[in-house]
Amino acid sequence: MATPDFHAFLTRLPYELAFSQDDPASIIDRYYTPDVRYHNNGITLDRRRLIDHIGPARRTTKGLEIEVHDTLVEDGRAGARYTMTAVTRKDKVIKMEIYLFARYAADGRVERVDSVTRPIG
Repeated sequence: MATPDFHAFLTRLPYELAFSQDDPASIIDRYYTPDVRYHNNGITLDRRRLIDHIGPARRTTKGLEIEVHDTLVEDGRAGARYTMTAVTRKDKVIKMEIYLFARYAADGRVERVDSVTRPIG
């Protein structure tokens, strides 16, 4: 199995999604397998829905800060507790605490995510 860079998944991926000029599908394909299932707060996103989510994020996000508090990576699985603070173009601050568990494929990309997100502050 390829060694996943879980910290990059948590920190670099959101910046790429929000601010990169790269094609959204190429970003998703760098980090996720084609059959990815992303479960968050009872909603399941597949590859297409993840890609569709990028457009609105790019239009509304002005700033982003991610603080990783705890991680654990072992045997193709990873877990984290982190805080994400986003600033919209209208200067609204959105702060979330995220608990995320990921399962990696043999090629080092994420094939499944289970997460819970809650607003804070």
